[in-house]
Amino acid sequence: MVTRVDPAERLLDLLIALRHAQGRLTKSAIRASVNGYRDAANDVAFERMFERDKDLLRQLGVPIVTDVDPVHEDAVGYRLDTAGYELPEVTFTAAEIGVLSLAATVWQDAHLHGSAHRGLTKLRVVAEGAEPDAHLGVALRVQASETALAPLLDAIAARQAVTFTYRAASTGQETRRHVQPWRLLSRDRGWYLLGHDVDRDAARLFRLSRVVGSVRATGPTGAFTVPDHDAQALLAGGAGAVVRAVLAVLPERGPALRARAVERRGEVEGRDVLVVETDDDASLAAEVASYGAAVLVLDPPELREQVLRRLRAVADLGEAARG
Repeated sequence: MVTRVDPAERLLDLLIALRHAQGRLTKSAIRASVNGYRDAANDVAFERMFERDKDLLRQLGVPIVTDVDPVHEDAVGYRLDTAGYELPEVTFTAAEIGVLSLAATVWQDAHLHGSAHRGLTKLRVVAEGAEPDAHLGVALRVQASETALAPLLDAIAARQAVTFTYRAASTGQETRRHVQPWRLLSRDRGWYLLGHDVDRDAARLFRLSRVVGSVRATGPTGAFTVPDHDAQALLAGGAGAVVRAVLAVLPERGPALRARAVERRGEVEGRDVLVVETDDDASLAAEVASYGAAVLVLDPPELREQVLRRLRAVADLGEAARG
């Protein structure tokens, strides 16, 4: 049974053959060497595929040159105009690689992680002095709890309405929301959806960590137009810090908390005292708990209790596993 070669694979094989050819390639050489052409039913089928692939490569900016042998004018060959195809040398400074590293780590826990990691690995090859781990603890991360990000990105691109269950920050009450998603914003290591709340007929901000369950797209695509808004102003006004946490952090620990600290208050018992502001105490409690004994909450008591509750739950799981 003959396995059909995907057109994209055939196109890539043609480009590779032309790129590495010593001189020009005749049609017969191309048909014999490029995966997919050898399976052509006849000469007409091969000619049709080859002409279509040539046109597509040229549309993509690949300069394919038709080369006629001056002695044997019927011997037509093809080659790449390397002067018009090759890019200039690509170089990046260590600082530029650091910025790209920060961008790549945003997707560390998301569906784009693989592509971001491969691209960053290739870029680091061309940068001298780049510190692969210099950005750790500084970058915004897509937390596992923010699984709403991927379906919201799709809905924003399609301009399609969504529905989801949302937990209010002040009361903890969960309600079903119907939203036309406009854009995603980041602040205080968190993600926010800016969109039109259909039930309230007004622009609203929704923190993704408060979305409960899954996000479901509803209705047709292209259903609305995204208006012009000062997104950062809305974010500053609608997601202002409501919790001012005072933390005692062991030296050289908690780099992410240190990077976000709005105030430093010296030391207490060998720990650095930092002030971190957030509008989502639950997310901050989860983050602080992940540091274990390295970070202590001095204030407010409500945040300290949330952290302790999480740590007790982990300790109970450990006891259960040993028992």
